[in-house]
Amino acid sequence: MANSKRLAGLIGPTLIVIAMSKALNFRILATDVIPLIYLGGILLFASGLSIVSAHNIWIRRWPVLITLLGWFFIFSGLFWMFAPEIQLSLQDTPIYGVFIVDLALLAIGLYLTFEAYWTSR
Repeated sequence: MANSKRLAGLIGPTLIVIAMSKALNFRILATDVIPLIYLGGILLFASGLSIVSAHNIWIRRWPVLITLLGWFFIFSGLFWMFAPEIQLSLQDTPIYGVFIVDLALLAIGLYLTFEAYWTSR
């Protein structure tokens, strides 16, 4: 459980900052170019692989959320690396999907931060 709390203490605040900064800088992020999308995919894949290799725990408690995020990052990174042009074509669609994903990441980040710093379990 100590490893889960340590990872939640890193991942939670990171997700909060990413979600908030994306919301504030949305216009800037709308000018992605394929090499930047590819680089983002590499970073997502590497961080997901790091999370899963350090924390591949499948239990019916909150630490499974860390494992699920790791796998989500791996598959998202692979998608961004192998299909960056699809990511570019999604920029022409309404921002509701991006907003929902960012809102979900913010909620997960808040929950993980709470579990890491304000619970005693």
